[in-house]
Amino acid sequence: MGKYLQYLKGDKVIWIITLILLGFSLVSVYSFVPILVKIEGGTPFKYLFKHFIYVLLGLIAMFFVHKKDPSQFSRFARLIFIASILMLGFTFFFGKQVNGAGRWIKIPFIGLTFQSSDFAKLALMIYLSRLLVKRREKFNSWKEGAGPIFFPIILVCGLIFKDNFSTAALLFGISFLVLFVARFPFSKMITVMGAGVGLAALVVSLHISMPSLNILPRYETWKNRITNKMENNSGKVDLVANAQSINSKIAIYEGGVMGKGVGDGKLKEYLPEAYADFYYSSFVEEFGSSFAIFLVFIYSILFFRIIRIGLRSEKLFETYVCIGIGILLITQAVVNMMVCTGIFPVTGQNMPLLAMGGSALIMTCIALGIVQSIAYRIQKHSASLDEGN
Repeated sequence: MGKYLQYLKGDKVIWIITLILLGFSLVSVYSFVPILVKIEGGTPFKYLFKHFIYVLLGLIAMFFVHKKDPSQFSRFARLIFIASILMLGFTFFFGKQVNGAGRWIKIPFIGLTFQSSDFAKLALMIYLSRLLVKRREKFNSWKEGAGPIFFPIILVCGLIFKDNFSTAALLFGISFLVLFVARFPFSKMITVMGAGVGLAALVVSLHISMPSLNILPRYETWKNRITNKMENNSGKVDLVANAQSINSKIAIYEGGVMGKGVGDGKLKEYLPEAYADFYYSSFVEEFGSSFAIFLVFIYSILFFRIIRIGLRSEKLFETYVCIGIGILLITQAVVNMMVCTGIFPVTGQNMPLLAMGGSALIMTCIALGIVQSIAYRIQKHSASLDEGN
């Protein structure tokens, strides 16, 4: 492997983890798609081939991005952000409906779909990092510091909110964690957080009072997920309404310590999106809790290496970008695990690098490519200092 890793610059551990997870995703996706075959038709090989194409595109994108100078991401941060807003705006009004949610843009001629929020999440992290550096001395001014920093967060989360509440809420929280790391005034963060919650409550109230406007088409789904979770915790289990959560926990229980083996899981045939939103349940059923613990360990190492690269950089933009990307990836993984184990209400967060491919997988690879470009720059800088000495 060392022969090939010489062409991959940056953190070798991140490259190895990425390649292992992507390679393993090919095995798991092939095993976890029976429910998709049952609903949409086709064969497991059809979906495996489609996923393989996404994995290939993701690796090509990661390799291409990791060769770029990190300063280019800062230079084009505004343009990237504007592109994400245009995509979100188009999705908001003309998004393709899948499972009752208009989150996707259909790419002409090739028939594939792209979830604009996946691009927007990374675009926001890059643009927010640039703003935090550019306006660092003006944090205490609402007009010149706080306002321009909070505006993109509210805009992106607001556009995502209508069709994907969980993603909007998580992105809002992660953005504030990055602000906290940047030592942004806590009082201003609390003020905007309160205003954001109040604005969300107002929109929900308008939807309830004027249902004919259908302001929040996914409101009933959100409400049912929360109420089902509360009833489940109280012991009043509705077997029909909580079927997803119940089957998910049964799959984990059936997996035991060593699992049933690749392809031998049974609950994946009844779990909707066993290859994505309920990936962790399907994983534990077939590979067991021992490998599930190892998977947590792998994600922890990936998170640690990303944060380590950010903290080693002497440039604040690079530090903030790495922290934002690291938190974004680990949060998705943790939420998927918490949903599958019944700790968290059902949401649409899948497992980074493992769930069946699409825009999420490609954007995750691009995000890791950015981290690797920063790691590569640090390595080159350290090497030049050593040569100078």
